[in-house]
Amino acid sequence: MNSTIRAWAAQRTGGPLEPYEYDPGLLGAEEVEISVEHCGVCYSDLAFIGSEWSPTTYPIVPGHEVVGRITALGDNAKGLSIGQRVGVGWYAGSCTHCHPCIRGEQNLCAQRQPTIVGRHGGFADRLRAHWMWSIPLPEQLDPAVSGPLMCGGLTVFNPFLLNGVRPTDRVGVIGIGGLGHLALQFARAWGCEVTAFTSSAAKHDEAKALGAHRVVSSTDAGAMKKSAGSIDFLISTVRAPLDWGAVLETLAPKGRLHIVGVTTEPVPIIVRPHLIAWQRSISGSSTGSPGVLATMLGFVARHRIAPHVEHFPMSRVNDAIAHLRSGNARYRVVLDADFS
Repeated sequence: MNSTIRAWAAQRTGGPLEPYEYDPGLLGAEEVEISVEHCGVCYSDLAFIGSEWSPTTYPIVPGHEVVGRITALGDNAKGLSIGQRVGVGWYAGSCTHCHPCIRGEQNLCAQRQPTIVGRHGGFADRLRAHWMWSIPLPEQLDPAVSGPLMCGGLTVFNPFLLNGVRPTDRVGVIGIGGLGHLALQFARAWGCEVTAFTSSAAKHDEAKALGAHRVVSSTDAGAMKKSAGSIDFLISTVRAPLDWGAVLETLAPKGRLHIVGVTTEPVPIIVRPHLIAWQRSISGSSTGSPGVLATMLGFVARHRIAPHVEHFPMSRVNDAIAHLRSGNARYRVVLDADFS
């Protein structure tokens, strides 16, 4: 069996992805090797290609929303079989023995291994990951559209569990994009009253089709003021700066703002009116554990939720990246592996 992995890699900051081959070495005892069928393109991939969040080590093979079939198992890999279809998301490994790992929060492990940091990702014909982070895909799910669930979907599903969101809660979602369009579907299936906050008038009808009971223009001061005190749990999925005071005023007493969008600017708050006076709170999270990912996939299968995706062959990865960067994607981009 040829051990060389064929991939697409950026060789320099912000550079185009080019054909790249590497030898991954011997398969680790607890690793699996996956033949990549589909891989989502996430904004995090773009950020790492461009060293936007921290310095990237090049070459980098992006891709952390992988769906494919297992082609090899390490000697100590557990619970999986050759030919089984699995998904891998933002993390590809963790130590398995620290306190967070033991309590089922492997995503908080100090030795967690992001799929595209210190290792090569899924813009490739094959990918390696720890068996625990290789999650079986339910048969009811379409593998061609399921890649974005592994990162984007988990990112907006995890907050529902972390914060004990109830079906009787009024949930708001800020930003109807790659993350937000999934958050709307989750909140509706959860049984909540759902409000979408968007700066795009063109997305109002789409937001309702995705599950929103009402849509509020986040750039309309009057509309935001009318929404004051109406939200129990508010998820922000956007990267752009917002009028955070107006956002926090939409929260009901004991309401919570939960941030999953990577905004790089400070979030200014005035503690007394925004938080203390009404016992409001602010929190944040990134992705989640393997257990939460498996739970989410079951929830998605049961409620027939699916990302809205646009497909590109992996050989056109640079076109796919340009399309995502343009802001015109509706709503996630998926690469279909086409290595000959």
